Amino acid sequence: MKRKIDISTWNRASHFEFFSQMEEPFYGVTVSVDVTKAYENAKKLGISFFVYYLHKTLVAVNAIENFRYRIIDGELWEYDKIDASSTVMREDKTFGFSLIEYDSDIQKFNQTAQLEIQRIQQTTGLFTREFPETNLIHFSAVPWINFTSLSHARGFSYPDSCPKISFGKLTESNEKKTMPMSIHVHHGLIDGYHVGLFIDEFEKQMNL
Repeated sequence: MKRKIDISTWNRASHFEFFSQMEEPFYGVTVSVDVTKAYENAKKLGISFFVYYLHKTLVAVNAIENFRYRIIDGELWEYDKIDASSTVMREDKTFGFSLIEYDSDIQKFNQTAQLEIQRIQQTTGLFTREFPETNLIHFSAVPWINFTSLSHARGFSYPDSCPKISFGKLTESNEKKTMPMSIHVHHGLIDGYHVGLFIDEFEKQMNL
């Protein structure tokens, strides 16, 4: 479900119009997050760490209103639920784009994620299904690289407004586990303030 927002009465109307006319309206930040407790919790639950932090990412995304905004045919919409399109690697080291639906219950989410991961691993090519809605984040993991910044391949002519969230290599020092997290968002929808809210909520979820 989604609802249309009247841009003319929106307090960010001028921001929306200014950044939407740019060839590249996306900007990004990279932060290091402490995942020590989250890693332990995932193991206790018997859930892969990848699925665990994907779920916590979606919990935080769905908690921040601006992260649920999307631009559709030049109009502004707010979705009531955001899912994930995550890259999933196959045995031959190619990957496909998945669609993993969000559920607040992590065990139900894990079941959905495992089924979709298995499906992707049994297919070939990038696109193995339809993506009828834009209530997505574009999600990826680069577990081989402890990056400090990240850019994305993107066609500027394609009308994209989905946040892109990526994680890097897990490293450990002094019994503390950390990972880099990259966040790219459309500046017409999301400012640094909202990115800060998302990071705070994500870190809170990872430390529950």
